[in-house]
Amino acid sequence: MGTPPLTLTDRLEIAGARAVAALPRGAKRRIAGSPIRRDGLELDLDMQLLVKLDERELRAPLSSGTPAKAREDLRRAVRVVAGPPIELAEVREETVSGAAGPLRARLFVPGEDRDAGGGLIVYYHGGGWMIGDLDTHDHPCRLLARAAGARVLSVEYRLAPEHPFPAPVDDALAAFRDAVARARELGADPARVAVAGDSAGGHLAAVTAQQAIADGGPVPAFQLLIYPVTDLVNVAPSRLTFADGFILTKPNMDWYEEQFMGPDGDRSDPRASPLLAELHGAGAPALVVTAGFDPLRDEGEAYARKLRVAGARTILRRHAGYVHGFVHALIFGPGPREAIAEMGGVLRAALGD
Repeated sequence: MGTPPLTLTDRLEIAGARAVAALPRGAKRRIAGSPIRRDGLELDLDMQLLVKLDERELRAPLSSGTPAKAREDLRRAVRVVAGPPIELAEVREETVSGAAGPLRARLFVPGEDRDAGGGLIVYYHGGGWMIGDLDTHDHPCRLLARAAGARVLSVEYRLAPEHPFPAPVDDALAAFRDAVARARELGADPARVAVAGDSAGGHLAAVTAQQAIADGGPVPAFQLLIYPVTDLVNVAPSRLTFADGFILTKPNMDWYEEQFMGPDGDRSDPRASPLLAELHGAGAPALVVTAGFDPLRDEGEAYARKLRVAGARTILRRHAGYVHGFVHALIFGPGPREAIAEMGGVLRAALGD
C-alpha cells in the first residue's frame, strides 16, 4: 500500500511529539498532571503523557467515519509516536499464501541471522481486524527481529468489513502453513517457526496455534501474544475499568468487533473467542504480554492461565503502568523498547538451537 508522504502538518506533529517526549521528567509531570491510579496501579508517566497528547486530538469515535479514514488515521498516529526505524541487515517485500489468494508480507532479517537457518516469527499486526498494515507495524517488527535474533515475517491479512470473520483467521492459518512450507526459502528452520501478534493480531496468533494443533499440521514452535483479544462473548472487569481514557476505548472496541464479526457471526466460535475453546494437549509454549491500563488485560491474562492448565509452558508478563498499543510508542521513554527487547529475549531462548 505504501506510506503517503508527510505533509507539513504531519511534520509539525512529529516534531512536537518528539520535543515533548524528550523533556525532563519534571516538565513531563507538569504537562501530564497528577499521577493517575486505578485498580491498584499507577500509570507510567510517559504513558500518561501519551494519553494526554491523544486526548488533545479530540478524535471522534471511529464509527463516525469510514474504515478508510480509520486506516489512514492509524498510519498518521503511528508515524507521530514511533520515531525513526532501526537498520537491519535486510528488509524485503514478500508474498505468502492466504486462504483465498496471495497476501503481502515483509521479511525482516537481523544481521546475526544473515546466513539463515535460524528461527522465523510469523507476525500478525493489530488494528481490530480492520485497520493496520505492514507499515504501521514496521518499527516493532524491526525491533523484535533484532532482539530475537530471528527473522520476522509480517503478514498483511485481509481486513474487515470487506472481509469479515472468518477471513482474517483463515488467512492467518494459511500464512503460517505457507511460512513453514517455505521456511528454507525464507532463510529459516521449518522446525523453528513461531507465531506472534498484538491485539487483534494476538488473537490471530492464538487461534492459529489452536487450529494448527487441532488439524494435525505443523505446530508453532512458540506463540507471542501481545495484549491479545481472546473473548468476544463475556465482559471482563478490565473492559469496564479502562473503558475510556486510555487509548483503546469501548466505543472503538465495539465497532471493531461489529465490523469483524458482521451481523451473523457467532462470537462463541472458538476461532472468534479462543478463551472459550477446549484445548486438547499442551500446545505451543507461550509468552502472553498484557498492559495494566488496557481494557483487554483481564482476558489476556485469563488466556495465559488457560494455556497453563492445558499444560503449555506459559510466561505471563504484565507491564503494569502501560496502555494498549504501547509497542508503537517508541519515542516515549525507554520502556516500550525495553519491553520489546524482553519479548525478543524470550523468543531468542525459545527458538535457539
